[in-house]
Amino acid sequence: MTFAAAVLVSCGVFYTLIVLLDIQELGTTAKLDAKTLFDLVKLSFGVVAGAGALVALVVAYRRQRVDEVGAHRETTRLHTERFSQAVDKLGSDSPAVRLGGVHALAGLADDAPTHAMRQTCIDVLCAYLRLPYPSDPGNLADPQPEGNAPTNQQRDAHQDKKDRYRAFREVRHTILRLIGDHYRIPHGSPGSWQRCDLDLTGVTIDNKMDFGGAVFSGGTVSFAGAVFSDGAVNFGGAVFSDGAVNFGSAVFSGSTVSFTGSVFSGSTVYLGRAVFSGGTIFSDTAVFSGGTVHFGGAVFSGSTVNFGGAVFSGAQVYLRDAVFSGGTVDFAGAKFSGSTVYFDAAEFSDGTVSFGHAKFSDGTVSFDNATGAAPDGLAAAVASASPGTVTLPTAWSSTSY
Repeated sequence: MTFAAAVLVSCGVFYTLIVLLDIQELGTTAKLDAKTLFDLVKLSFGVVAGAGALVALVVAYRRQRVDEVGAHRETTRLHTERFSQAVDKLGSDSPAVRLGGVHALAGLADDAPTHAMRQTCIDVLCAYLRLPYPSDPGNLADPQPEGNAPTNQQRDAHQDKKDRYRAFREVRHTILRLIGDHYRIPHGSPGSWQRCDLDLTGVTIDNKMDFGGAVFSGGTVSFAGAVFSDGAVNFGGAVFSDGAVNFGSAVFSGSTVSFTGSVFSGSTVYLGRAVFSGGTIFSDTAVFSGGTVHFGGAVFSGSTVNFGGAVFSGAQVYLRDAVFSGGTVDFAGAKFSGSTVYFDAAEFSDGTVSFGHAKFSDGTVSFDNATGAAPDGLAAAVASASPGTVTLPTAWSSTSY
């Protein structure tokens, strides 16, 4: 059928060419020599060959597309099989097998053919961190409540619990380390998890963790309700941009958390109702620009929180209803430039809050309805404020600068 169609098309082209040459009747009104006829035949078949080549090209393209779809389907199938195996390992009773599952999932995230599949692997690792895990059994009491010394059996059982706790703790710490490593890899490079969502809601970070230099951009990052305790967590030099970062209701106690040199740009950072009850939080030299930072309802009690030298530029910063009831919160040397900062209804009831050498310029800073004693150094900072508005409660000053 294809051959017959080609012959018919050739005849049609041949006839059309003759008509175009104004030769209506071959045997009577016009004469064509053999060379001309041969050229016309070659031209006719050349047109058909070109059309055939075009059809062949289309068919080849469609075949390539089918092959690509088949290859993608096969890749997806293999990814799904590997994913199922890795998840099974995460559910093992053996910490060593679980650790293997963690690395398998991380490798799958690196090799994932689509963003959605990479996100699924990351979600599973984050979900593992949110699961309950064995608690620290502490030290075995000696003697026991009954007044007797612990038996060898009791000692062995306690040691097994201790080893199990440490082993599963190592699995969790490995996941957190891998997260930090992958968010430091530039976007577009193999193994980069940037622009993926990261949900660490309620996770306990109880060891030395390094997120320094990580880039959290274009996605949603949640540490809401997370507990930072018994360790040092480094966000130094991290970049939070074009996304949402949630530390709402997080608890900072007994650990050192550093945001030194971090950049919060064009993102929404939420620390509402966070509790700073112990440890040290360094945010000196951090830059908050072009975004929104929420500390509304946060409680600063017993911690040392350092914003000295931080730059709030072109940002919206909310500390409404924040409670400063203990510890030290230091804004000394901070620069508030072109930003709107609200301390409205904040409570300064105890502890030390310092604004020594802070600079207010070209923006609005409001302490309206704030209660308690005025923070140290605030009056001098307000007196030297360049054009802008600083509003103080009546109990501190009756003047708006």
